[in-house]
This record gives sequence, C-alpha cells and structure tokens, in this order.
Amino acid sequence: MPRNNNAERDNPCLKEQELSYKCLHKNNFDREKCEVYFVNYNNCKEFWNKVRSDRRAKGIVPYLPPVEERADIKAEYMKSKPAKI
Repeated sequence: MPRNNNAERDNPCLKEQELSYKCLHKNNFDREKCEVYFVNYNNCKEFWNKVRSDRRAKGIVPYLPPVEERADIKAEYMKSKPAKI
C-alpha cells in the first residue's frame, strides 16, 4: 500500500521498491538474498528516467507519463526491444 496518495504517481517504480523493502525485511536485511529485486528496481528506474528524458527533449509535458499510460508505454517498449540472443 503506497505511503501517500501521490506515491504511485510520482514513483513509477513503487512496486519494485516495495518488493525490495519486503525482501530485505523478510531476509533480515541480507542484501545478497535480495539482489534480483535490486536489479529489477534499478532497471525500472533506468527505463523511466530514459522515458522522462525523451519526453523532456521532445517537449512532452508532463515529463513522467500519467499512471494510466505507463502500461501501454512499457508494452510498446517491449515490442520494439531487440531480442537477446
């Protein structure tokens, strides 16, 4: 559950952040056991920072897309992403 009403709007990686905290708490703050969650969170932050930067460069406001548009943006990215070999 978000800590404040704007948490999800302001942090597109809120779910990943909360999963990281939950893992740390569950594993007595042993960071090694939660490495996958940290990588996922960092990937999320990198993705949305790139989206924010691209939108800013194109003059699209708001720089961070509304919550309702984020799933479509991620889906579009996944379609255009080159396949790993």
